[in-house]
Amino acid sequence: MTDQDRRRDALARRLSARIGAEFVDASHRRRVEYSSDASNYRVLPEVVVFPREDADIAAVLEVARSEGVPVTPRGGGTSVAGNAVGPGIVLDFSRHMARIAEIDPQRRTARVQPGVVLSDLQRRAREHGLRFGPDPSTQNRCTLGGMIGNNACGPHAIAWGRTSDRVCELRILDGTGAPRTLTDNLAAVPGLAGFTRDSLAVLRTDLGRFDRQASGYGLEYLLPERGGSVAGSFVGSEGTCGVLLEAEVELVEIPAATLLVVLGYRDLATAADDIAAVVSVAPVAVEGIDARLVDMVRAHGRQVPDLPRGDGWLFVELAGASPAAAQDAAEQLCRTAGALDTRTIADPRAAAALWRIRADGAGLAGRTRDGQPAWPGWEDAAVPPARLGPYLRDFDDLMCEYKLDGLLYGHIGDGCMHVRLDLPIADAPDRFRWFLTDAAHLVVRYGGSLSGEHGDGRARSELLEIMYSPEVRAVFAGYKALFDPAGLLNPGVLVEPRPLDADLRLRGLGPATPAGGFALDRDAGDLSTAVHRCVGVGKCRADTRATGGFMCPSYLATADEKDTTRGRARVLQEVVRGELDWSAPAVAESLDLCLSCRACSTDCPAGVDMATYKSETLYRRYRGRPRPRDHYALGMLPRWLAGATRIPRLVNAAARVGALRRLGMRAAGADPRRRAPELAARPFRRIWRGESRKQQVAEPAKATVMLWVDTFTNAFDPEIAQAAVTLLNSLGYRVVLPDRQLCCGLTWISTGQLDGARARLRKTLDHLDSHIRAGGLVIGLEPSCTAALRADLPELLPDDPRARPVAAAVRTLAEFLLAQPDWHPPSYPGRSIVVQPHCHQYSVVGFEADRRIFAQMGVNVTEIAGCCGLAGNFGMQQGHYEISLAVAGNGLLPALANAPADAVFLADGFSCRTQAAQLNAGRGRHLAQILLGQW
Repeated sequence: MTDQDRRRDALARRLSARIGAEFVDASHRRRVEYSSDASNYRVLPEVVVFPREDADIAAVLEVARSEGVPVTPRGGGTSVAGNAVGPGIVLDFSRHMARIAEIDPQRRTARVQPGVVLSDLQRRAREHGLRFGPDPSTQNRCTLGGMIGNNACGPHAIAWGRTSDRVCELRILDGTGAPRTLTDNLAAVPGLAGFTRDSLAVLRTDLGRFDRQASGYGLEYLLPERGGSVAGSFVGSEGTCGVLLEAEVELVEIPAATLLVVLGYRDLATAADDIAAVVSVAPVAVEGIDARLVDMVRAHGRQVPDLPRGDGWLFVELAGASPAAAQDAAEQLCRTAGALDTRTIADPRAAAALWRIRADGAGLAGRTRDGQPAWPGWEDAAVPPARLGPYLRDFDDLMCEYKLDGLLYGHIGDGCMHVRLDLPIADAPDRFRWFLTDAAHLVVRYGGSLSGEHGDGRARSELLEIMYSPEVRAVFAGYKALFDPAGLLNPGVLVEPRPLDADLRLRGLGPATPAGGFALDRDAGDLSTAVHRCVGVGKCRADTRATGGFMCPSYLATADEKDTTRGRARVLQEVVRGELDWSAPAVAESLDLCLSCRACSTDCPAGVDMATYKSETLYRRYRGRPRPRDHYALGMLPRWLAGATRIPRLVNAAARVGALRRLGMRAAGADPRRRAPELAARPFRRIWRGESRKQQVAEPAKATVMLWVDTFTNAFDPEIAQAAVTLLNSLGYRVVLPDRQLCCGLTWISTGQLDGARARLRKTLDHLDSHIRAGGLVIGLEPSCTAALRADLPELLPDDPRARPVAAAVRTLAEFLLAQPDWHPPSYPGRSIVVQPHCHQYSVVGFEADRRIFAQMGVNVTEIAGCCGLAGNFGMQQGHYEISLAVAGNGLLPALANAPADAVFLADGFSCRTQAAQLNAGRGRHLAQILLGQW
């Protein structure tokens, strides 16, 4: 143990003695999880603390002062400039201090703790017809404390102001541990009145020149003509002046009617030139979107509503006392704007689809047009709106000069633009520093600000010397000293800044050593590039189930950063940089509760695919070494089922004997509270051998299709395959099966036995190749197996020329049926279905084909968002039972409990049906059965 380790342990013990050991964590894994936010920076803290109340924070600050250890407050960790990482103690407010204390509809105020997520506040305030005005795109995971730290704005700041305009009162502890209540009383902070009086010239001439001048401290709020708002001046101080305990914020009325006008222009700079005409109709939001960002959305397979002609668009939200008033404003805007084309959208759902493009901009812009990683660092510059068009043209020239690429979007109505660039971070400083320096000079030349809402953080604080004179920076230092004389709060930010190229996460990082696992084709075969797809936007912390999202089921159950996709990615980033070994306990702990649901590969804007990374990690950890028992039992389940299906009665009888079942489960590494699914009396292939010649199909058949009868359907649910054969025969197709039971390798993949998976997939190719070369299709019934053939097959056998054609020929039953021009599903108007989309189908194939079939059937559908909780072998493994139930309790169980009495549970996935049955929530049916009327 090093001296530093001993000091860290001593610090953790002191903190634990004061606030409780369960709220203090100095483990390597935890420190890694909090070493980054959504920025380019990596700073390992010494300890992470999860305060529960004000007294805990006071105790932490007391220990920090006595030990001389820095303190950095943190909310959702969505800060883009490195504002929420620090070398000492990190305080995570999101775990326990996330209470909405009060909403006062009469005063239109809310009192909140710093860990309250904005969307939670908006949901509560909406009950009273109110909302908080500022709304950054991360609103479903960012916290009010973080918004106050960065002076967050969002699209509606043009109408409802920045966070600094909406704070009434802040209760804080300053760096000395003294409690302060900040309102409009300068006397709340000793020395502040005299400081303000002595600094009036600087405050009036250098600060607050335009609304989005967010760089540095917002000391213009101290001016008498601004109301002497100490609370306003504290907003945007990025945790350098005090630790927030509670905030009272002002709410605004939700407009009676809104609609969206989309204006199309030749490019984004031309759109910016037209801003005066746009703001003349008093919009409540004006957002700019570049055509390249829209192309990126489409490339991710997402639907984009029709847009007006052009390559740059303004999304203009208008509000009115009535729909007619909003429509009048829209017509006026369309007449006066200099757009090439316009479109007015009154349907809230269509408008929401367009706004989602903007909301996911930060993540989607994490890749350039040619697929290269793109990073923040210069993502938040702002200039006065009247000068934005010329600035954007010069900025484009600067990018060309440095051979950089990026996707532009942002708050054009406020002059604030966001962009992520393929900055050369790995070989910083060089071009990285030179570009940022030149970009700072450019924005200052236009009278702008380095930051418009994200704060300066570690990314831009050093550049403040370009934007501000020594006199202004001295005023900033004087302001901080009044609150934090010892400089313990978030050091290296704003005052005495760290170099902008220090602490970069990617600096000097080379490719990871290949191990013969997944091809990682999207990332040029480099696992380091793959795990660094996570730039920390934190969407995995958001509950997106209301909009159909599935990510991240374990975090929704535990609320622990460890169980986010981001937290896991941070740990794997330490592995590829050589700070952790593949077999380190920290790695196992980090990945333990990953359900391998694959939802992140779709829901994460950056395309992080943790299921693949987990399999790759297990492969590297255990290759050539003994594995856990469940890898041999559950991971090789198809092998054991081949024997068990020969004696199903004996196996089922043994499984019904409690002692034998528990003993067998423990021996297999499974939880003894689980039941073994019951084998069918006859597997499907045995049934098929006797009945395949009896197919009821017209002669000659339309064509021959191959049915992929997976191991689970064959052994447990042969009636599903029988229903599928009957259905396909009724359409005039002759059904064939591979001449032997094949396997997609799924259970081998999920346990990281990739060599075994490859062996099974090669045999699959051997038996499918001639059918595929003849133009045949393969129809899968089990979504996880279908997804494995579509996605994992080409990744595990990239050099086999048969792999991609086979993957391209695999269809779900719904996809195949919808492609039949004369087929129509039976009509069941009024019948109710509760459907659990399988995670792998949602992530790899999509569920739209099934939805279209349901719509044609006329059934009432309740679609469950999120994982069932069993997730293949995950919910069976020892140590996962409770979390499996917790995940089920977030979606599956309440949906079934609240369903109409006559509703049918539809789940194509064997795991989903098994989970519901084992939790006594209902018996599931497959789409093939429903289409045959087998309700």
